[in-house]
Amino acid sequence: MTQTLHRAGGSQHVLRLPSTGMPVDLLGRRLTDLRISVTDRCNFRCVYCMPREIFGRDYAFLPRDELLTFEEIERVVRAGMRLGVHKVRLTGGEPLLRKGIEELVGMLAALRTPSGDPLDIALTTNGSALAVKAEALKAAGLNRVTVSVDSLDDETFRRMNDVGFPLERVLHGLDAAHEAGLGPIKINMVVKRGQNDDDVLAMAEHFRGTGYVLRFIEFMDVGTTNGWKLDEVVPSREIVERIAAVHPIEPVAPTAPGETAARWRYLDGEGEIGVISSVTQPFCSSCNRARLSTEGQLYTCLFADHGTDLRALLRGGADDDSLTDAIAGVWSARDDRYSELRSSATPDIRSRRKKIEMSYIGG
Repeated sequence: MTQTLHRAGGSQHVLRLPSTGMPVDLLGRRLTDLRISVTDRCNFRCVYCMPREIFGRDYAFLPRDELLTFEEIERVVRAGMRLGVHKVRLTGGEPLLRKGIEELVGMLAALRTPSGDPLDIALTTNGSALAVKAEALKAAGLNRVTVSVDSLDDETFRRMNDVGFPLERVLHGLDAAHEAGLGPIKINMVVKRGQNDDDVLAMAEHFRGTGYVLRFIEFMDVGTTNGWKLDEVVPSREIVERIAAVHPIEPVAPTAPGETAARWRYLDGEGEIGVISSVTQPFCSSCNRARLSTEGQLYTCLFADHGTDLRALLRGGADDDSLTDAIAGVWSARDDRYSELRSSATPDIRSRRKKIEMSYIGG
């Protein structure tokens, strides 16, 4: 199962599945999904991601020349595709703030996997610019979008995004995405006890029967600035029980290996919901995702404390084989399972690690 790659300057050991030749990490997990942060900037200051007291008016975002160019992102994606990547998700910050994002989507849509299939390209957004971008994104080749909506109460929504952005404009963006054919559309709601957990049932009832898939996400300890406390986490089990008490639901099998959300469907056929339980029911054992930061750091876990600098390779003249080998080597050495350790190890595991912020690495 171990293959040694000999390259100029040394060798590295890369674990590969004998049936496919694709690399696996130390826990036997394949690399199939790549999440790419295209900007560290965002026009929201959501309390669970970019709290205003940290990301204030004077916060220094990355200079433009430090961001990966679209051509550099394309090279990383092409290298990843040689290793098994077939799904890409564009994130941020807020990805629609990256000028010319449609151009990047078009470049990625033109790529083909070794078997000749197009990439599955998705984008996660706060929806603030979706009304004006949806048609262009679809035309460029984007398959679907996930939109963050943390409440259907406008006052709560404005408080959660902490910039007073109105809910109505995000809902208008959802309509535009639907009309453009960017589906199935997923709605992400981060549930934080005492902030918006009273809106769980209202959210479920609003999106029932719409064709949109509503997903409830446990408030996570990503990074070190969002003031995470365990007692502010609303367990997914509790969310499922609240909804099932009014609208009976049943579990559904995952649609693909490594899917983050546990699926539940309404017994009356009015669609489904999902719950993402990184805190109370970790899914590290099936995690198949790597993350590329805005300036080219490759991370193998959402809760990582360090990455691998691919930008230095890209701008240092590395050829495609060297870039591919570097990614394969990083993945083969991966043993991340932070959420499982958080759940089973000593309570102070968070205090002993400085983790990357969600706004920097993408969700």
